[in-house]
Amino acid sequence: MALMIVGILLFWMAHALKIHAPAKRIALARSMGDGPVKGLVAVALLGSVALMSVGYQQADFTSVWSPPDWTRHINNLLMIIAIACFTAGGIKSKLADKIRHPQLAGVKVWAFAHLLVNGDLASIILFGALLAWAVITMIALNKRDGKPPMVRQGTILRTLAHVVVTLLVFGAVAWVHMYLGVSPFPVSSA
Repeated sequence: MALMIVGILLFWMAHALKIHAPAKRIALARSMGDGPVKGLVAVALLGSVALMSVGYQQADFTSVWSPPDWTRHINNLLMIIAIACFTAGGIKSKLADKIRHPQLAGVKVWAFAHLLVNGDLASIILFGALLAWAVITMIALNKRDGKPPMVRQGTILRTLAHVVVTLLVFGAVAWVHMYLGVSPFPVSSA
């Protein structure tokens, strides 16, 4: 679990540089160049995700609570919403017109959904920390940037494309979970 916690801390720190310490990031960009700073942040983020993944897989299972099977249905619905939010910014659909920070909103819904279906200590720490990060980051961005006017760019065609992309990504994520031996769907007892 220690690797996972180091990964979480690295993830928070890499994101915090631009949002919470912009003067420090500007000073680094002046001394090293913007490209190398972006490269270091990207490496730190990739490393953090690797550390979180490996640390989570290696963590001992310590049950805190036992989620009922029906929470998987809620998780799957929330995951479709999370993917729709996360991808909304890139597709500029009608949904993107309504969400100020689509990727952060997607992370919040994703983390909350996983907290519903995972009652072990490692899951609570991982998904709880990422949920807290997304909430704190969204608050910090809103405080820093104020409330800029929402730009309306979504079209019906982009919205239809967004629905298709969301369902395809959901199917791919479900397939990866099943491939890894973690079915996102309730097991029938018949």
